[in-house]
Amino acid sequence: MATLLRGVLRPLCAFRGGPGPPAGVPFRAVSHGTGLLYPEHIPTSVLQKVLLAAGSAGMALYDPYRHDMVAVLGETTGRRTLKVLRDQMKRDPEGAQILQERPRISLSTLDMGKLRSLPEGSFGRAYLHFLDVNRVSPDTRAPTRFVDDEELAYVIQRYREIHDMLHTLLGMPTNILGEIVVKWFEAVQTGLPMCVLSALFGPIRLSAQSLQLLISELIPWAVENGRRAPCVLNVYYERRWEQPLQALRQELGITEPPLRVEGLV
Repeated sequence: MATLLRGVLRPLCAFRGGPGPPAGVPFRAVSHGTGLLYPEHIPTSVLQKVLLAAGSAGMALYDPYRHDMVAVLGETTGRRTLKVLRDQMKRDPEGAQILQERPRISLSTLDMGKLRSLPEGSFGRAYLHFLDVNRVSPDTRAPTRFVDDEELAYVIQRYREIHDMLHTLLGMPTNILGEIVVKWFEAVQTGLPMCVLSALFGPIRLSAQSLQLLISELIPWAVENGRRAPCVLNVYYERRWEQPLQALRQELGITEPPLRVEGLV
């Protein structure tokens, strides 16, 4: 499976050429070269997408932490769902503004000094705490490459870049149990096939104790919150930094997790 995927990816990446733009560069519907719809775009045929989807699905199931494979799977299987999400954003005033302005979340666009100056209990301070404690960076999100529509490419890029915000809102760490819980929330919220796949097959590597807690308490909580919350893509998080975390959770209908999952695997 890995050999098959490398065989498809190698010529495609060679076609793309040199390094892409910084993460802060917005998506725009302009020509970036022959057949390219946005800076990192790699045009692919239906057959290539099928091969990429099959290969990335196999690799993602084997290793749920292969975020690059999860990203490829999302791009090659989620076009119909991305259209639904795009339409939801267009119908919402805040979501429509996000689609129009195309904000990006990266170290080059975030004012880290401002975030550190925010009071305890604010959403921005909680988000920064999440990044620090879990040693993650917003720059680790893979750029969109295989979505053959510039607007839909931004939708999935936005979904990726707010992933850490969802961790913050849900109070979930980045261990495997925390990631699975967030994926269940995202699966209910977005319906993206790769979220559903990760939610269903991610628990394979859990211990018996963690699996029992996941099934009995965490999945029902994540599903309930995912159903109750409005579309999380319609929140302009960059303009909510000063909002109290609890107030934003209340606005979105997100409740406290039933238990702490740090240290559980």
